[in-house]
Amino acid sequence: MPDTNQKTLTILYTNDLHSHFGAMKRIASMVNELRLQHNGAVLLLDIGDHMDRAAPETEGTMGQANVDVLNLTGYDAITIGNNEGLTFTPEQLDQAYAGLACEIVCGNLLDARTGKPPEWMKRHAMLERAGFKVGLIGATAAYVEFYKLLGLTALDPLEEIARSVKELRSEVDLVIVMSHLGLSFDRQLAEQVPGIDLILGGHTHHLLEEPLRIGQTAIAAAGKFGRHLGQITVERDALTGLAKVVSGICLPAESGPEDYSVAEALEIHRHRAVERMARTVAVIEEELPVRYDQESPFGNLLAQAVRRFTGSDLSIVNSGQLLSGLPAGEISEGMLHERCPSPINPCRMNLPGKHILYSLEQSLIAEITDKAIYGFGFRGKQLGGICVDGMEILYDPNALPYHKIIEASIQGVPIVPEGVYSVGTLDMFTFGIGYECLKEGSSQEYLLPEFLRDLLRMELQTAGAVESCFYHRWRIRTES
Repeated sequence: MPDTNQKTLTILYTNDLHSHFGAMKRIASMVNELRLQHNGAVLLLDIGDHMDRAAPETEGTMGQANVDVLNLTGYDAITIGNNEGLTFTPEQLDQAYAGLACEIVCGNLLDARTGKPPEWMKRHAMLERAGFKVGLIGATAAYVEFYKLLGLTALDPLEEIARSVKELRSEVDLVIVMSHLGLSFDRQLAEQVPGIDLILGGHTHHLLEEPLRIGQTAIAAAGKFGRHLGQITVERDALTGLAKVVSGICLPAESGPEDYSVAEALEIHRHRAVERMARTVAVIEEELPVRYDQESPFGNLLAQAVRRFTGSDLSIVNSGQLLSGLPAGEISEGMLHERCPSPINPCRMNLPGKHILYSLEQSLIAEITDKAIYGFGFRGKQLGGICVDGMEILYDPNALPYHKIIEASIQGVPIVPEGVYSVGTLDMFTFGIGYECLKEGSSQEYLLPEFLRDLLRMELQTAGAVESCFYHRWRIRTES
């Protein structure tokens, strides 16, 4: 029989914090207040993407700053998002999570070598809080090919969640799915898998100010970047004693008192991160500026780095990956991280010439290069123009849109629409973000775990690379 002495359980949750550490200080204070208010009858969960390597505190400590915040805030369980699972290797996560005091729950990732979850992860978990037995199920977006390259097997989340629900339902008062899968998937899950009381969602950064009800399942989500703290109230039915979700709200977290212990820990981690990332990786004699509206040396250096690393005939990248240029003198790891923070990987593909030529035309249209884009790892402010290596382009800036390219060639041989070319580019393009034709390549090969800033470091250390990035790839036709 259920313990009816405790009538109410408060569930607090965060999702998609993306290393917004300022928000975490405020949220920790709110959690402390709510624990006092509810006499400790509180369960605290995180739904993934707590870490983001665009933040220097995360990059410089390889996630240790995030783990300390999770511990100091007193989380009871977390699941992982794609920012944990895809931007850290399993070995790096093993080290980061070694000191984590709570459960990590994710049922659809396995170590490819053992066929079992990594040692730091559980398929599902059961916790007891204030007399409520709670079954926790976690799942993350299954980027199958990417996880395969990292030595992990990504399973179908719907099937794995359904299996865990079946195993847990009779053993607990409440079944909660921590879903880093997106709102459309959460709707599908509620419709197709009975026995789930509550889905706490993330990944698509959706904000549900009150729970969405589908059948007997409540769906909730608290937006992104720690702007809200999610709160769900669970009560026992007065007659049956069964637990049910009765209400939910997203509490604004943008201003108010901050937790001192979290703030102090973050300050220590920030200083340590700065020290660790101060290592000099290269020395350059000339400044490398970047432009988003025309060719620039730093953009060319990135294109060179991608082409060299992928071993392709040519490379296509966007200048928006670079937030500012490089000064002359000593270049540190921290400077490269600051200028190229996106956790984006290189990839290689075979791409028809017509898509190359169309993308080059797009790069000459200000409405496209000025466009703000979001997601798939991109942490820049605008798309920027196309930077290339291994290719020369002759164009007329005064011609009509999509008629400006006169010729694009590889070692003097014109690119033709029906030809197929080996292209080094960025993983985000394969998802159709930015220059959308670049997703049409075949034989896509993702190269993990290196990020673009790793390639920039290697390129800066390559003899002659800095000098060659000043050579022009884009040439304006001059009238004879």
